[in-house]
Amino acid sequence: MTTTIRRSVCPFDCPDACGLLVAVENGRATSVSGDPDHPVTRGLLCPKMIHYEETVHSPRRLTTPLQRIGNKGDGEFEPISWDRAIELICSRWRDIIAGHGAEAILPYSYAGTMGLVQRNAGHAFFHKQGASRLERTICSPAKDAGWKSLMGATPAMDPAEIEQSDLIILWGINAAATSIHAMRDAQTARRNGARLWAIDTYRTPTCNAADESFLIRPGSDGALVLGMLHVIDREGLLDMEFISANVLGFEELASEILPDCSPARMSEICGLPVDVIERLAREYARAKAPFIRLGSGLTRYGNGAMTVRTISCLPAAVGAWAKPGGGIFIGTSTGGAFPLQTVTREDFMTGMPRLVSMNQLGGALTGLTAPPVMSLYVYHSNPASIAPDQNAVIRGLEREDLFTVVHERFLTDTARYADIILPATSSLEHPDLYRCYGSYHAQRCSAVIPAVGEAKSNREVFCLLAAGMGWDEPFFSLSADELVELLLAEENPWRDADVTERLRLGEPVMLTPLTEPKKEWLTPSGKIEILNVRETEQLPRLLPTHAERDGYPLRLQPTTTPFALNSSFYEQDELRSKQKCMELLMNRGDAEARDLADGQTVAACNDLGTVRFTLRISERVPPGTVVTEGVWWREFIPGDRGVNALTSQRLTDSGRGSTLYDVTVEVRGA
Repeated sequence: MTTTIRRSVCPFDCPDACGLLVAVENGRATSVSGDPDHPVTRGLLCPKMIHYEETVHSPRRLTTPLQRIGNKGDGEFEPISWDRAIELICSRWRDIIAGHGAEAILPYSYAGTMGLVQRNAGHAFFHKQGASRLERTICSPAKDAGWKSLMGATPAMDPAEIEQSDLIILWGINAAATSIHAMRDAQTARRNGARLWAIDTYRTPTCNAADESFLIRPGSDGALVLGMLHVIDREGLLDMEFISANVLGFEELASEILPDCSPARMSEICGLPVDVIERLAREYARAKAPFIRLGSGLTRYGNGAMTVRTISCLPAAVGAWAKPGGGIFIGTSTGGAFPLQTVTREDFMTGMPRLVSMNQLGGALTGLTAPPVMSLYVYHSNPASIAPDQNAVIRGLEREDLFTVVHERFLTDTARYADIILPATSSLEHPDLYRCYGSYHAQRCSAVIPAVGEAKSNREVFCLLAAGMGWDEPFFSLSADELVELLLAEENPWRDADVTERLRLGEPVMLTPLTEPKKEWLTPSGKIEILNVRETEQLPRLLPTHAERDGYPLRLQPTTTPFALNSSFYEQDELRSKQKCMELLMNRGDAEARDLADGQTVAACNDLGTVRFTLRISERVPPGTVVTEGVWWREFIPGDRGVNALTSQRLTDSGRGSTLYDVTVEVRGA
């Protein structure tokens, strides 16, 4: 039997968009490995993707359209044809539009696939239909808002500069689980003499791999930074030449904010001793080229944008930007490299349909009345598991008058509530174009195997739905490959003709930012704007989290695991077994105070809900904090609710992001 090796790209929500080499035999993927010639992957894949073929060919795959025959949530369905499925969906939508208007239809999608065509395939359809728009801000918009308030449109530095740094801080990022190539590069720098610090809320595998780790209270990162800046200013460790030439507002920060941010006061908030805050400040300021790699989890609090804004002051204060290897990396933005409006077609909209936050889906399904949401169309997402306030989301999904369509590969928690399920392709079964947010590379890929069963891609399904609605718009006759060609057709300063041609051929390529990073500050003033008069809060300062007012004694951190990505990969038995079960990590002292024992079933509760976990007593977790890793499917957990039954629909201070980490609970025996 002949084996061919085909190039592909990891489609999941990770900074690196890894290059894959897929072995194919007789139309099946038999193995997946990292592409050694990819500029970032360089042969290294995470544990989730090294057996991606087991996801693609899982016996759990949905292979035919299904119609519900049981109660919502029971997971009872019967097969139907694609023609019948499209007919049922479009007929129901026409009735809803006639009775309530098109805004009664709500799409829900996010980052189950990161390809530019397949991820955005529904936008044009729902724009033309006039459906409600979805505000897709569940991940890290507060991170972007915090960066932009200080740095404007300044492009991110090259993350590869980390290897030139002498002090690397992995701040709020469990890189060993979520950014393995950043972790690899940090370790390379460490072997070359750099010191490696990790700052987090509990001891992650990244902390174990660092020279030193510093555990702070959840949501208190800003307090630590302000304490460090107080010391740097007090002890004359500022780079005044850099500040004078490049920074707007440090004098105001120093005179109006920092006097009240002594290490003694900040210690009470963040939990680090005064002498540790002072040492961190001195060593950071005296480093030749300090590099900060910032995660996203620290932004998922009520003060998330302000936290990023405050941390971003550090390299400005010490002039780190002026040194090779110095600065802060929060992620790249390469949106200008491809004309995405070619796919999303905002020009199809008539007027401006209402905007519904994906972080407040529960409220939308149970509370919107003008008009109510009468149909939900879910694709490459699993809101019954991943959306905040799970109880509210499920109450909405249980509505008998809500017509729910789910386009999925597996019978997820959300799919169990569907009226119609449509089988979806995996990334190996459809073409797309990918750009990453952890560096400046991009790559095109083709389908490397035929679709499994009757599965269809997002693009194919929306073209079928457009025909079912009776539309004759030529756009909906274009294939995914034709849309990729449109994305590549325009001349673009991000990529020359040679780069574009290599993209067409499926090679990984590096894009070139319009402005050379670290050479120019793309803000209205032309300087780094610590003082930003356009913001409600003109200077960085302390802001409380939401949970500080909730009254429960334990801060819950719903965090990442190397063996899953949000609710993805739970179909792989081996990966799921490595997580063992849905655990709650708790400090021994907190467990003994509650008379709880390792391994017992416990209930974490707050005003929103109650969730059962298996307790794991762990010294990785400091007192006052409890941790759970991953977002488990309900069929594998001890109760009937997952961790997001405890998270709220409250939003961040800027960016309207989720506050999934801004949670307090009490824990008792179940």
